[in-house]
Amino acid sequence: MHAVSTQEARPYIGGQAVIEGVMMRAPGGVAVAVRRPDGQIVVKDGPLPAALRSPIWKIPGLRGIGTLYESLSLGYSALQFSADQQGEEEAPKRTGIASMLPVLLFPAMLATQDPEPTSSGGGASSGGSRAAMFVSTLLALGLFIALPQLLATGAGWLIGADLDLGDWRFHALTGVFKLVVLTTYLVAISRIPEIRRVFQYHGAEHKTIFAYEAGLAPTVDNVRAQSTLHPRCGTTFLITVVIVSVILGSIVTPLVLPGASGIGGQIATLALRISLLPAIAAISYELQRFSARYCTTGPLRVLLWPGFLFQKITTREPDDAQIEVAIASMQSAFWRQREGDRAPASDQVRVFPSLDGALAHYAGSR
Repeated sequence: MHAVSTQEARPYIGGQAVIEGVMMRAPGGVAVAVRRPDGQIVVKDGPLPAALRSPIWKIPGLRGIGTLYESLSLGYSALQFSADQQGEEEAPKRTGIASMLPVLLFPAMLATQDPEPTSSGGGASSGGSRAAMFVSTLLALGLFIALPQLLATGAGWLIGADLDLGDWRFHALTGVFKLVVLTTYLVAISRIPEIRRVFQYHGAEHKTIFAYEAGLAPTVDNVRAQSTLHPRCGTTFLITVVIVSVILGSIVTPLVLPGASGIGGQIATLALRISLLPAIAAISYELQRFSARYCTTGPLRVLLWPGFLFQKITTREPDDAQIEVAIASMQSAFWRQREGDRAPASDQVRVFPSLDGALAHYAGSR
């Protein structure tokens, strides 16, 4: 297998850790590779649906919303596939806790974003994954929006500070509690053995993407040498969301809800925060896109540090077996991209006894 020689020849590929595996998605297709309990690597690849092929999703601002929805939709579908591969005996042990993570922004945190939406995620999710997205959205709104606002209100009352709901200090305090809640959540789940393994696959995903972007041959040694911290990681995206939400909330709330107070004001402020989420996501995406392109070297690299600090929680050094799964997923996604219209129009599931079998298959398939 030869390395790809130029950056221009290599499209951006994003990814996500799943249960005992990794999903990779290229502009021309998506692949999920999972390690089964018997040691085999099962790979599912297929074309991306065309629901968001409209040029409107390439417009700055809108492309962030499209990419985020694509990540969530494809992510939940990949999680379900990975859980299904664990078998009846292993499933309760390996997915009992991990399968609960989609309820709390799991795909968003573990996804490496594409620079812009490729096709879509709208048609990629089953009814079950769409239901999981709905439930996770409700719980995430409560955990990361309503709870920090409630804590900020309570903290203001305890210290005797009369913070108006339109006061920038109230929104800054809310942002602090968002970071506290997010940090507590990440640290807590990182102590669960099943989740720690998913975080190892998250590290394998980042390392494999780095090796791919550097044009290196897909070997375990080349991938192992890469960093687990990637500037396009969804964990970094969430930190950017917190910062943008503080700034935007401080500006918009006094304009839309002047003099808001009491329980009614709290509810109205919460509703306003939720309504601002598309704008916050769009702005955060553009900022992350800028930082990933222009801030990876030189003094501007300091802007990536907050996200990298949180990635140190959500990524772990993978073992060689986990790296092999990530490489298999990358090779399948890149094969879909390379073949284009010559690739099968439907999803394909293949089982390989080892990484060598997967590499040989995708190198020889035409």
